[in-house]
Amino acid sequence: MQSDDPQNRLTPLQETLRYRFKDIHLLSKALTHKSYVNEKTESLKHNERFEFLGDSVLDLIVSDYMVKKYSQYSEGALSKIRASVVNENCLAHLARKIDLGQYLLLGRGEDLSGGRNKNSLLANAFEAVVGAVYFDSDLQTAYGILMPLLEEEIERYADTCQFRDYKSDLQEYTQNKLVCVPSYRVVKESGPDHDKRFEVAVIVREETLGRGVGRSKKEAEQAAAKMALEKINGDTGKTVPHGP
Repeated sequence: MQSDDPQNRLTPLQETLRYRFKDIHLLSKALTHKSYVNEKTESLKHNERFEFLGDSVLDLIVSDYMVKKYSQYSEGALSKIRASVVNENCLAHLARKIDLGQYLLLGRGEDLSGGRNKNSLLANAFEAVVGAVYFDSDLQTAYGILMPLLEEEIERYADTCQFRDYKSDLQEYTQNKLVCVPSYRVVKESGPDHDKRFEVAVIVREETLGRGVGRSKKEAEQAAAKMALEKINGDTGKTVPHGP
């Protein structure tokens, strides 16, 4: 995909984004990794400045959306949701949804070592593309282009209450009521290294009270703890482990 003509090379990506750049070289720069620049003799610019800009644009867009839609949530809750969305794993996931890896300009060594599939490179490139879109247009345009990608992720974290610390809530309950602490065990791993899924069971007094699935062990543990709390809150008392 490393054609000399950025207009032809990047037409499919522009179609995916539903945005045609006025200056296609801005998009090309956003996709140029420093390893590529280091191997070239001509004067080229890599994407780190756009990455810096895109990080701020993403924070503003996500914050604006959440303040308008989730007015009942506290500042702390909104901050935690935003942190869950604007992080390396989530941004790399979004980059893969638009096949961003195939458009990256990488040095030979970085390419051979699997750079097109690295979370860090993909997340940084996604931020750089955001910065390039903003630089080529304006904030309103960037908002309209990016929200279809971001909205699902924002709502996923908000709807599952990822900002709430279910593990702490469950531990507080078991310590106070059952005089014990829950333990967590990974029961299944699936998917390739760059897109793992973990299934975790939470165990209280040798009984599995919940199972959760997530892109990380931490996310799966939170989901398992949430299920355990829902079971405890809705239980009649017959299956909840009791203390001495």
